[in-house]
Amino acid sequence: MNEKCSKYESLFVFRSEEELNEHINTCEDCRLEHEKMLRVSELIQEAKPYFKEQKRNWAKVKVACALFLLMVSGTTLGVINLNTDVSDTLKYGTTLTYEDLGLPVDSYGLISLE
Repeated sequence: MNEKCSKYESLFVFRSEEELNEHINTCEDCRLEHEKMLRVSELIQEAKPYFKEQKRNWAKVKVACALFLLMVSGTTLGVINLNTDVSDTLKYGTTLTYEDLGLPVDSYGLISLE
């Protein structure tokens, strides 16, 4: 009964490519293992563009979400800051009048200048 050679992994990891190739030329078990590794490597290289494209698409989705959030928050804050009634209602629970602000007003609610 012939024992299977188990040197391929150690040669692949720790030795030079020349030593690995010399051993592969003489050992049938390691040659088969090397062929399997080459096929796996080819499959990985074949699938690599798919995963890169998927990563790129995910990055585009993240950028789109960030821009959408920026646009919505900017618009919302801009409307609130430009409309003092909304801003006062959110801050104080009611709309502030000129009297609440301590400004001198007449009976019509207009600021009176003296």
